[in-house]
Amino acid sequence: MPEPMSHPRDPLHGITLETILNTLVQRHGWIEMGRRIPIRCFQFNPSVKSSLTFLRKTPWARKKVEDWFIGELEPPSPAQQ
Repeated sequence: MPEPMSHPRDPLHGITLETILNTLVQRHGWIEMGRRIPIRCFQFNPSVKSSLTFLRKTPWARKKVEDWFIGELEPPSPAQQ
């Protein structure tokens, strides 16, 4: 899949919620996701479909997932290297 073009004001420009969710699941797994963001769709019988349905209807949960994803996109500052 090609990398989305960078957008100066929106780091999620061109990235779907499904892509964000699949990336986080692949990197961390459902157990870690349920630990960091304790919502039922991550903790009990998790699936991408049920999680997408919940996240699309629940702005606060979607923001937490998007913020976590953005946090992993940002390059480390020189002090952290």
